[in-house]
Amino acid sequence: MLRLVPLVDQFRHIEEELPKDWSDARLELTVAEPARGARAAALLGATGAGRSGNTIRFYTARRGAGIGPEGVRRLLRKVDEEGIRGKLELLAAGEPTVVPPTHRRTLVESWDTAVAALPSDWSELYSELELTSTDYLERAALLTAPLNPSRFGETPGFRFRVASHTGYGAAPEMVRRCLQRLDDDGIRGEIRVLRILSASNHVATQGPVWYVGGRAV
Repeated sequence: MLRLVPLVDQFRHIEEELPKDWSDARLELTVAEPARGARAAALLGATGAGRSGNTIRFYTARRGAGIGPEGVRRLLRKVDEEGIRGKLELLAAGEPTVVPPTHRRTLVESWDTAVAALPSDWSELYSELELTSTDYLERAALLTAPLNPSRFGETPGFRFRVASHTGYGAAPEMVRRCLQRLDDDGIRGEIRVLRILSASNHVATQGPVWYVGGRAV
């Protein structure tokens, strides 16, 4: 039987068990009443939650892109206030440096290094291409058009989503092909993996919706 301990208290207990230097965590909520699974997922939507029946998986990160622990506590408190009960479990926690520095001679080498460091079951990525000069922006936007790149903040570059098999985002092979075009054109920069999900289960959707700075990406 599922415990009826408030979810926000369960999350605090999970936080206490995490290593001091944890960087991100993947969590799973099993809702006690299956009929309320959809509502719980909606309340946790800002975390990029994905739902399968009464099981909801979501992600939190202490630094960088992502909903932080305080934001998760706030959302779980809303779930508690609506009387939705369930069991919250930790699926995995990342170390401070999940992806090693990707300063390499070419963008393709940076991408290959980043992908090689990912978990074998990764399903979605949110990535950033930072260019070394704003002079590259117009040409880079043209060469990376298949990635549906978007500008974000003042950084000279673009952000885009990648999907390993299904869901919303460019295929890894397309990303590599576009980066090769940039390399061939003499455009230099750096690739960063900002956010990652593993083993996500898409149920009649294109996958999770991530919010960064209050904006869906």
